Amino acid sequence: MINLLLDVDDTLYDQLKPFEEAYQMVFGHYDVPVDQLFIKSRYYSEEVFDLVNDGKMDQHEMHIYRMSKAFSFLGFKITKEEAQRFQSHYAQNQRKIEIAPEMRKLLDEAKSQGLTLGIITNGPAEHQSNKIKQLKLTDWVQEDNIFISDELGIAKPNIEIFRIVEQKMGIDRENAYYIGDSYRNDVIGAKAAGWHAIWVNRRNHVIPTDTDYLPEYIIDDQSSPVRVLRRILEKKSNENRLY
Repeated sequence: MINLLLDVDDTLYDQLKPFEEAYQMVFGHYDVPVDQLFIKSRYYSEEVFDLVNDGKMDQHEMHIYRMSKAFSFLGFKITKEEAQRFQSHYAQNQRKIEIAPEMRKLLDEAKSQGLTLGIITNGPAEHQSNKIKQLKLTDWVQEDNIFISDELGIAKPNIEIFRIVEQKMGIDRENAYYIGDSYRNDVIGAKAAGWHAIWVNRRNHVIPTDTDYLPEYIIDDQSSPVRVLRRILEKKSNENRLY
């Protein structure tokens, strides 16, 4: 039986949309490419994730840091107050997020095929729980199969979070597929744990050159989530015929 687990942010929904709306409200007077600003903010957010996770930097400081650094990289300087106002609007916009249509089709298809579904997401418990509720993920995923790093005390890409999920869901690595957008957290994390990895590449990133871990499948403009799922199911079906 295939077990399909997914990330949340920028995987099940397009995180750029609430980001861009907040940008227009606070920084609309700047001539900055929003997509590049978003990518750099995610980069700087991941850069200090371990500090936040270990309690050495609080969420408030991280929000200011990632936006200030992203703007600085693109040649602009913003104030702490601007970064704070942006985060306030961004958080409000995230309360209105919706599952991306192609990911809704994936969840519907997976559920109709009888696959076991789960969620593994990094972040603060309350914040991620609110997103999960807003996206109505329990329409497809049992609550017991939803795992938030803050609640577990361990985060991706640490393989221990995957081991915890294996134990709690009773799944085996050979049939575990993980879908996520972060190459470091999701692809490398899952592959290091012995899982199969499916990379959601919304931003046309290139595969890092400093890793030997490669995803089995990629979801991008050329390959839809449902198409990838059907390829997996077909491959499993063919393998079963051999035994």
